[in-house]
Amino acid sequence: MAILKFRVYWEDDDSVYRDIAIRHTQTFLDLHQAILASFEFDNKHQATFYRSNDQWKRGRQISLEKYDIEYKAEPLIMSETTIGSELRDPNQKFIYVYDFHKFWTFNVELINVNKKEEHLDYPVRVRSEGIGPSQYGTKGLVNEKLAEIEEKYDLNTAVLPDGYESEGEQETEGEETDDMMSGDEDE
Repeated sequence: MAILKFRVYWEDDDSVYRDIAIRHTQTFLDLHQAILASFEFDNKHQATFYRSNDQWKRGRQISLEKYDIEYKAEPLIMSETTIGSELRDPNQKFIYVYDFHKFWTFNVELINVNKKEEHLDYPVRVRSEGIGPSQYGTKGLVNEKLAEIEEKYDLNTAVLPDGYESEGEQETEGEETDDMMSGDEDE
């Protein structure tokens, strides 16, 4: 049994990605659910995969269900379509779109095929890079951790140690020069 490893890039920032390992006999529905879980998205919206070429051009759709839209070709259904049946290339690419109102778009690229199966519960996220997008607002270290640090150290009302001035309270160069000159003349 072949284990396929896909790298799933967030379209807006390719430094944010998740690697997902999945059996070639599993369906696109399994891959869909693994992508949502790895990016911490809920499972409440419409979704579709597009078969793609090296230039990320959208080809045939593999949809969660048949939607009330006009199709160029009848879509395949995720729950009925195995991953292995849609591989045409050793570097096969797919485009995954989730939530047709926000159009979260991810580029999915086959990066490895391994015949040796590990004792894992497939599909499984095997690597995670970068803070993923927030489905409904802000998320990540900046929001939660910064608030904790501000509260702990009371950064909003910073007190400067003696000898330090806050921005805008510095003497201008002309004032420093006048003070030094007047000091020299007194000696």
